[in-house]
Amino acid sequence: MRQIDIHQLADEASFNRFHLRVLLWCALIIIFDGYDLAVVGIALPSIMKDLGVAPAHAGFMVSSALFGMVFGAIFLGTIADKIGRRRAIAICVVLFSVFTAAAGLARDPLTFSVVRFLAGLGIGGVMPNVVAEMTEYAPKKMRATLVTTMFSGYAVGGIVAAVLGKSLIETWGWQSVFFAAGAPVLLVPLILGALPESMPFLLARGRHDVLQQIAAKLEPAYRAHPADRFAVPAQDKADSAPVRHLFSDGRAFSTLMFWVAFFMCLFMVYALSSWLTRLMAEAGYSLGSALTFVLVLNCGAMIGAVGGGWLADRFHIKYVLAAMYGIAAISITLLSVKMPTGALFLVVGLAGASTIGTQIVANAYTGQFYPMAIRSTGLGWALGIGRSGAILAPIVIGVLVGMELPLQQNFMAIAMPAVVGMVAVLLIDHRRSASAHRDIESAPHAEPTGPLSC
Repeated sequence: MRQIDIHQLADEASFNRFHLRVLLWCALIIIFDGYDLAVVGIALPSIMKDLGVAPAHAGFMVSSALFGMVFGAIFLGTIADKIGRRRAIAICVVLFSVFTAAAGLARDPLTFSVVRFLAGLGIGGVMPNVVAEMTEYAPKKMRATLVTTMFSGYAVGGIVAAVLGKSLIETWGWQSVFFAAGAPVLLVPLILGALPESMPFLLARGRHDVLQQIAAKLEPAYRAHPADRFAVPAQDKADSAPVRHLFSDGRAFSTLMFWVAFFMCLFMVYALSSWLTRLMAEAGYSLGSALTFVLVLNCGAMIGAVGGGWLADRFHIKYVLAAMYGIAAISITLLSVKMPTGALFLVVGLAGASTIGTQIVANAYTGQFYPMAIRSTGLGWALGIGRSGAILAPIVIGVLVGMELPLQQNFMAIAMPAVVGMVAVLLIDHRRSASAHRDIESAPHAEPTGPLSC
């Protein structure tokens, strides 16, 4: 009888068509997710005009999806470790597709806000699950690169919403951009068929036949045998209390630091997206169209995500992430300095790379920190807690803007969370991470083992 360490098998695999398929499907889901989140900002001026919505009500309509994302990330991230990640992803796609499309039928702010809250459950819930899916199956040597490349689809979705939104709204009305968001629900059967299930989930249910199929895809040289038995390290075994494990085995303090880091980063992301254009206008800059600004910010985010992931695979991901927080503090502060428009857009792109891009790298680090069995739970709770920073940011910065403070002080208020986030990341105890445990187990002084052993 052979005992096969499926975790080690995934770590040591070479990138092949199986990994590419997982990457493409996860990236496509994130593109849909990014579109659904960005589409409200694109359509909001037309919605306000058509429905006669006051600015105060419009703000509530926008934030309703953010409230849904808090609960979606926590609940659907946690439940995935119990019902299976593939099924949880399908539920999320149905939620954000159906209810974003339903928003196009709303004729009053309350109805719109309710359906956007329900869509937010899926938007927030899908993020921790696709990150956990990609992290679990990516080869260790390129894990951060694949996760951040996949998650850069979030920025692609924002770009698609910006590019298509104007023409769709002008031709078919604001409802059309929401109806278009319903299309991904048609892909749910394909998603269920294409994405592999979480390996600890399959192991806990004795699905060794499915695990044999996955092992053959991860390692083409593997030949299945009826006597093969699969195993994972003790910390990766699924059980019925995943939330408790976020605070066990010395992870409690680091879990709290992840929550602080996520809160601070998402605060910066939503502070910039809500107030940067207004602050720059008060500074006397002519930024051009809002479309150009969205493109610059999201292009910067893509570069920051992919570049940060590439660096994280070559250097220590913890210190790469801390450095990105530091760059965010500097770039946001520089926005208060008078400069030519070209230089301003360069700094805006750098701010996008070091805020949205930093959040994507933080997702990758969190996925690597927690064991397989609680990966969706750990990332879901971090995103859920962090999302409260996204909700508070527009309100807090709005109050400061209303106080008519000097421009520099407003940008310092946005930049300060980057410093706090950097300190939080540096305080994370990487020795407690799942990846550090695997490094220790595979150290030269340990007893030699392999993914396949008799």
